Amino acid sequence: MSRLLSPAASSAPVFNDTDRDMMRRALTLAAEGRFSTSPNPRVGCIIAHDGQIVGQGFHLKAGGPHAEVHALRQAGENARGATAYVTLEPCSHYGRTPPCAEALIQAGVSRVVAAIADPNPQVAGKGLSMLSAAGIRTESGLLETEARELNRGFLSRIERGRPFVRLKCAASLDGKTALSDGLSQWITGEAARHDVQILRAESCAVLTGIGTVLADDPQLNVRAFPTLRQPLRIVLDSRLRLPPTTKLLADPASPVLLLTAVPPEKYPAALTAVPHLDILTVPAADGRISLPAVLTLLAERGIGELLVEAGATLCGAFLQAGLADEIVLYQAGKILGGDARSLFDLPENPAALQQPASWQTRSVAILDGGDLKQVLRKKEAV
Repeated sequence: MSRLLSPAASSAPVFNDTDRDMMRRALTLAAEGRFSTSPNPRVGCIIAHDGQIVGQGFHLKAGGPHAEVHALRQAGENARGATAYVTLEPCSHYGRTPPCAEALIQAGVSRVVAAIADPNPQVAGKGLSMLSAAGIRTESGLLETEARELNRGFLSRIERGRPFVRLKCAASLDGKTALSDGLSQWITGEAARHDVQILRAESCAVLTGIGTVLADDPQLNVRAFPTLRQPLRIVLDSRLRLPPTTKLLADPASPVLLLTAVPPEKYPAALTAVPHLDILTVPAADGRISLPAVLTLLAERGIGELLVEAGATLCGAFLQAGLADEIVLYQAGKILGGDARSLFDLPENPAALQQPASWQTRSVAILDGGDLKQVLRKKEAV
């Protein structure tokens, strides 16, 4: 990644080991909010004097104090003359909370180091400019790659106008996801299923298709541990076949978004009567919902990280449309046989044998119980 420079910088900043150590600490703090900050970014802040931390904090939840505010409150008068290390450019506008750049100015810090500039048009360099105009030294680009990874969903929503899309897949050793009759539950073990709960908690929303709902009746929520917010659950249902008795609708405190090709005047009364179910008609062609239109809609609703838990048809459609950024594959040491259902429903592509791999393995782990977890990232993804 290229280093970003603040408007006040005349040359590329030079960072020392203390700077790097402080920003790593700030990134660790920012990750504490990975289950709760959406639609806001994950941000951490360290305030230090000569390598000694005098204040620290992270953003926990939209509407609550930002990371800089927590750190400044802890630092008190010790913030004067200190350096503030922030994983994202301080905001410069009034939203639910006052501008953090203004708070840093009032606290009297002498230097602000940001990992990355904020691409949000409401900020986009204005925070660093405000600080610079107040005589504060500003620099950015420190541990930029790590900071972008932490906020891949937020950045994707702002920069690409769509969420970062992660496909969660579970398969046998021979790459099968279900028996020929559709039976698919519990291919992998308990550790893998618990890990999926973490993926859900990190995501702004979990999306599936009506086929999966009718076959498995999943809940798609976080149940393994307490969380400040549940992900929005989304169902693609072109013909509005969702049963009102599905487990997805059992909890009135957890909203569900149903996307369909059916016009509003034909919505069934049994579904419109469910208060926590939002039904929207989206563009479709040949009876199939437009996935690009879905992703644009979700980005407009503040969805940055989207977890797709679906069958071979919908996952294959995301891949074929080039809209998947990451695949998390859980693989069990089982063999389901030739008639079992494949991992992705895709047309055969002989040319792929001659092409460079478009997916790179980011990590491989052996989970308790022996299941394999492999994370693959599309080369051009955020």
